[in-house]
Amino acid sequence: MRQTSHTVSPGKQAWRERRLTSRRVWEHQYIDRLRVTDIMVVIAAVALAQLIRFGELRTENTAMLSYTGVSVAVAGLWIAFLAIFRTRSTRVIGNGAEEYRRIVSATFRLFGVIAILSLLFKIDIARLYLAIALPVGLLGLLVSRWVWRKGVAAKRSKGKYQTAVLIVGSRTAAVSMAKQFERSPASGYSVVGMCLPGFEPKRDAAIVDGYEIPVLGDEHSVVEAIEASGADTVAVTATEHLGTKGIRKMVWDLEKKNVDLVVAPGVVDVAGPRLVMRPVAGFPLIHVEKPQYNGATRFSKTAFDFIFATVVLVLISPILLATAIAVKATSRGPVFYKSERMGIDGKPFPMIKFRSMIQHADKQVNTLLAQNDSSGGVLFKMREDPRVTKVGRFMRKFSIDELPQFLNVLRREMSVVGPRPPLRREVETYDGEVRRRLLVKPGITGLWQVSGRSDLSWEETVRLDLSYVENWSMVGDLLIIAKTVKAVVGSSGAY
Repeated sequence: MRQTSHTVSPGKQAWRERRLTSRRVWEHQYIDRLRVTDIMVVIAAVALAQLIRFGELRTENTAMLSYTGVSVAVAGLWIAFLAIFRTRSTRVIGNGAEEYRRIVSATFRLFGVIAILSLLFKIDIARLYLAIALPVGLLGLLVSRWVWRKGVAAKRSKGKYQTAVLIVGSRTAAVSMAKQFERSPASGYSVVGMCLPGFEPKRDAAIVDGYEIPVLGDEHSVVEAIEASGADTVAVTATEHLGTKGIRKMVWDLEKKNVDLVVAPGVVDVAGPRLVMRPVAGFPLIHVEKPQYNGATRFSKTAFDFIFATVVLVLISPILLATAIAVKATSRGPVFYKSERMGIDGKPFPMIKFRSMIQHADKQVNTLLAQNDSSGGVLFKMREDPRVTKVGRFMRKFSIDELPQFLNVLRREMSVVGPRPPLRREVETYDGEVRRRLLVKPGITGLWQVSGRSDLSWEETVRLDLSYVENWSMVGDLLIIAKTVKAVVGSSGAY
């Protein structure tokens, strides 16, 4: 075993302290900037609502003066609610949908409180005033956070704003966690070392996707490994080697060094809202709530799909007409192509698309299987498919051929956001795990669409679809729709 009782040199200790201080500094500076931006957005929203509803400010207008007081109160409460709901917590800023969810929750609960107070104390607040302040302020807050997050992502892509992570756990679990962090650079977690049970000096590195991560000792060498690597966060996975006493001792040791501790519960692809911590008999147990498939959540998703699809079809009707004319004028065959896909609970339905290939192209699949560019053998994708027409290639680049699928949404066969709609031959290869994709309606877009589209492997597509099924939320759907616009405009992974 490697000796772990060595003394850390003053130089290494000072370097680690500087790194930790640097991380704390950028986090606090970032939070301060968010606070200033939030205050500016809230003030601008209530001021705009007051000006639109009542016109210019006039000191002799008693009603205006009273609404100035209301605006000050609303702005103060709004800013307070953003703080109460911890929308600027270091645990949520810069990564994932939780930050947006907290902003939406804080804003709607604020206006719920205002509605209750106005009812109890019979305060007649102009409805138009609130109708302007709420959406303008909420949109402003979400957009400002998105802009700040883009800045953080740019910094992280250059190796800045990183959290140095030391992973503790079995080799399999530690390597899997390191791969997840490597796959999501925007999370800002950079693995600087590992502590593996049964560590042997001859096996001094773990290979992760072609690069080496230093192994700095076993599960009892965490403190020394922190000093050697400069880690400011310890991520523990597969905790059976540590036991309850080992975890408790680690918590105490890390508290003294101002190092964060995160513990992976061993449940993958389950989002935060489904994980609820409940102490039972002195043990902090993590309860995994059931996925939200039925009841009010399914009704709200169906209502959103119908409204969204109707609005989109009205707005894009000129594009649909122009595309139909182009398809008909440039190649023989029907304008639309109906492809059998498997919907919710494995029920087949005809998915409608603009025809982007020559007529009867599906009959040539068997002759082209040898040129399949999709790994895994389940999906069939070709970067240079000879069956695609010139107009079809343009449509596919910008996903115009998929626009008629909004008709499938109106027919309640598909959803705006969901798993990728599979073919029958794909479903026939599903095992019990993959079949969970069929618990919800397939979507026009989804995590697979905004994460690489046709460039994804079969395994990665399945992982993303299952993650969506397990963690569906309305806020998540809205974020995916926003990211889809960017992915379509950039035409990445489309062929």
